Amino acid sequence: MKKVFLHHVYFWLKNPGNKLDRDKLVEGLTKLSKVATIKNFHIGKPANTSRGVIDTSYDISWFTEFANDEDQASYQTDPIHLKFVEDCSHLWQKVIVYDTVDV
Repeated sequence: MKKVFLHHVYFWLKNPGNKLDRDKLVEGLTKLSKVATIKNFHIGKPANTSRGVIDTSYDISWFTEFANDEDQASYQTDPIHLKFVEDCSHLWQKVIVYDTVDV
């Protein structure tokens, strides 16, 4: 059985709706996608959907897939990831992370 590790991060900008800040965060995430252990990634924004169970209050989402727990742990200390946090953390006021593994 595969042991895929999915890492989904939601960012709320300090200046919601600020296109320049959003573009800087997207640029930083694009650079972050170069981490070698990332198998797949997606940078997104809230979809234009409206149902009671949908939270569209975030500004940008970051989704990554890793082969296993170890690759995700390596990502957390990768110099590219640390540089992303250093360069971009001033842009967000809140971050929520959902990590999942196979059942």
